[in-house]
This record gives sequence, C-alpha cells and structure tokens, in this order.
Amino acid sequence: MRQSDGMTYSSRKGLQQVKIWIQASRPRTLTASVIPILLGTTLSRFFVESIDWAIAILTLICGVLIQIGINITNDALDFQRGTDNEQRLGFKRVTYLGLLAPKHVLMGGFICFALAFLCGIPLILHGGWPFLVVLLSSIIFGYLYTGGPYPLAYYGLGDFFTLIFFGVICTTAPFYLQTGFIDFQSILAGLQVGCLATALIATNNLRDIENDEDSGKRTLAVFFGKTFARIEITIMTVIPLLLGSLWSNYGYPYAAWLPFFIVPLVIKNLISIWKEEPSRRFNIFFIRCALTHLLFGILLTLGFLID
Repeated sequence: MRQSDGMTYSSRKGLQQVKIWIQASRPRTLTASVIPILLGTTLSRFFVESIDWAIAILTLICGVLIQIGINITNDALDFQRGTDNEQRLGFKRVTYLGLLAPKHVLMGGFICFALAFLCGIPLILHGGWPFLVVLLSSIIFGYLYTGGPYPLAYYGLGDFFTLIFFGVICTTAPFYLQTGFIDFQSILAGLQVGCLATALIATNNLRDIENDEDSGKRTLAVFFGKTFARIEITIMTVIPLLLGSLWSNYGYPYAAWLPFFIVPLVIKNLISIWKEEPSRRFNIFFIRCALTHLLFGILLTLGFLID
C-alpha cells in the first residue's frame, strides 16, 4: 500500500470515529441546554448595561458539555444495565451497536464533565461560590442520572432532574452570571422550557415503557402507567403556554404571545401520542417534542428581543 493510500485510510477512519462520537453526543437533543442558556442570557440584558459575551459563551460551552457528558455516560450505563437492548424502540446508541467499547464511552463522558469544570473555572471566579455549587451539583447529578447505585432515571426521578437542570438551573445560572442575582423572570422562563424538556423525556419513557419495565428501569411511566404518561406529556406541553401570559404583566407582550405559533404542532403531536400505542413511531413524536422545545425557545427569545 502506498503511503498516500495509508494516510487516506487513516483519515477516513479518523473521520468515522468523529462521526461516532457525534452520534453518541445526540446532537438533536442539545437544544435542551442551549435554549435555556440563551433565554437566561437574553433576559439579563434588561438588568445590565451590556452583556459580558465572554462569560455568555463560556456558560454556553459549559452547559452543552455537561449535557453531552450526560448523554454519553447514559449511552454506556444503559447498555451495561441491560436497558439498551434489542427490544428498545428508541434510536440505536453507539455502545449497543458495538461502535465503541463501554469503557471508552464512559471515559468520554467523564472527559466532557472534566472539560465542563475547566470551562467553568473562569465562571466560578466571576460568579463566586454559588456558581461553584451549581456547577459541581450539575456534574454530579448529571452522572447520577443513570450512574451510581441509585440512578435517578431508574427510580422515577429523571423527569424532576430534567425540569430542574434543563429548566431552572440552565436559565437562572447564565442570568446570575450576568447580573449577580436571580430574578423571578429567569425562574419563570426556566420553568417554561424545563416543562417542555420534561415532556421530551416523558415521551421517551412512554415509548420505552415495556422494555424499561422488563429491564428494571422504573420511570414514572412504568410506575403509573401509559395514561399517566400521556397526561404528564400533555400538562408539561400546555403549562409553558399558560405561564406565558405572565410575561404581559412584566411588559413583554411579544414574549407572551409569539410562542403560541407552535400550537398547531403541539395539537398534532398530542393527538398522535394519545391515539397511538407505544411503538417505533414514537421516535417521530419525540422529534416533534424536540422541535416544539426549540421553536418555543426561539419564539420566546425573539419576543424578548422585540420587546
């Protein structure tokens, strides 16, 4: 083999590995951290003379790295616990497909958590010990989502974690780093997008309810059944729209009403979820939930920018 051929093969193999790691990070879900951080930063502009963009960018990188760490460790740990198997209806993951060894995937998740902490050091220096507590808690509980002796996702606490981390924390943290305090407005925005992120998890759990029950993963859907899961998805999807009316009281009418443009998508998805039994078609509904979360966040942010 010529040297050029060897270099070409090596380059292709390297590119293939990059694609596999990108797949493991689940890029289509990363809006769960991007949207609330974007919202918290946008809201802070009403309370400060100018946004510190270096802090804003570092906050975004830190939040996304934590989510990637959660996604990647989840990939390996679900496989090791037997939840990610041939019966699973969701998107196939890299560990189950044999594309990467579980120990390598787990190490990749730890590296993401470590990088998140390194990126967070300037934020700790800027925001003080409160941000240190938030950062360490987010990383620890991010691992405990599927790791440790009592993983949150296996004991019905995954939904609560999602609401708190991908809602309240991911919105109030960037707001605090810009302003030095936490205002109810940042909590309100966090609850809105956090509910939609929880609806995403609940849809995932409803889809996998039978496999999760068989493999010992006790999600809320497994604990309380399909009807409860559908009610949870409905409530978590509708509440953000209802909470939006409060923005008018704060003088942000566009933020209150622009998100209502997603109502047709919401109705279509909820009808499908109530009408159909869990199957691989729920992957389509999962994507619609992710799109709902993304569009809602964009429209809410746009509303703040117009107001």
